[in-house]
Amino acid sequence: MIDLRSDTVTKPTPAMRRAMFEAEVGDDVYREDPTVNRLEERAAEIAGKPAALFVPTGTMGNTIAIKLLTEHGQEVICDSRAHLLDYELSMVAWFSGCVIRAIPTERGLLSAEEVRRCLRPVSPYSAPTGAVAIEQTHNMAGGTVYPLRTVCEICDAAHERGVRVHMDGARIFNASAALGIAVHEIASHADTVMFCLSKALGAPAGSMLAGPADLIAKGRLYRKRLGGGMRQAGILAAAGLVALEESPPKLSVDHANARFLAEGLARISGIQVDPALVDSNIVVFDISATALVPADVSAHLRGRGVLMNAINQRCLRAVTHYDVDRAQCAQAVAAVAESMAATMAGAKPS
Repeated sequence: MIDLRSDTVTKPTPAMRRAMFEAEVGDDVYREDPTVNRLEERAAEIAGKPAALFVPTGTMGNTIAIKLLTEHGQEVICDSRAHLLDYELSMVAWFSGCVIRAIPTERGLLSAEEVRRCLRPVSPYSAPTGAVAIEQTHNMAGGTVYPLRTVCEICDAAHERGVRVHMDGARIFNASAALGIAVHEIASHADTVMFCLSKALGAPAGSMLAGPADLIAKGRLYRKRLGGGMRQAGILAAAGLVALEESPPKLSVDHANARFLAEGLARISGIQVDPALVDSNIVVFDISATALVPADVSAHLRGRGVLMNAINQRCLRAVTHYDVDRAQCAQAVAAVAESMAATMAGAKPS
């Protein structure tokens, strides 16, 4: 199968497997796992923050970050298609007691002007703004990348009003590859940043939350409350260390394959996608002009050995990663053309 559902489906590399097998471990709840400790130190260094925390998932990392930056009864500003809003089971409300102010954007990217307009002070009527969340890269907008200047402007606008900023940097290494800018520069103005080890970087599990030492120390307690206090977690952390060092240089290949994929899809009648707008490793393409149902096309693709997810009633999404090469991307384009033709033929009345 050519699996383009997500970059979460990658298999650990041989180097990761060796590191896991040989990992030195201890009890991480006691802070005695040397491999986890090394991973947290290295992640903090890469993120340019004083401290970092190893968490099982990106959702937990985002959840802890919002809890650290807000108080009950506040609101959190984010894009209307943010992962924080649509894919994390309302943890902003459930765990942090906050509401989300969702701002519709064209490509998933907020602006400083929009943030300033929506920031709310303490008043007798509405929830005051406690935090702003930036998604870098933006998943459902098609892997779009915030320019560094925009990130700085948004952070400055929030900080001027005493509001802190969290960066959901699940794929921040993709942003780094796309912009040619180090991760620590991209995250420098945000108060906290979360990034995944298990997406583009290919580790089997885990994410990192980085920020000020006092907040990360408090976040360690929230991790325990959420059930994330793992024990001999160095086995997982070892793969994360390999992923941090070995995977980032390969991401530009994934980006080139995504553009190649988009160019091929754009040549198929009825598909709407602009390859010039593919910033990283995610391609979202619209088939609504054909009146086909994306879920039906996805099902036909599976029968042809290609896995792609329908993400709504108009679009499918393809995500490139190191387990799919250029030749397989070409096969996937051909399979999409065949599947759409077959689906349209099946939809015609006899």
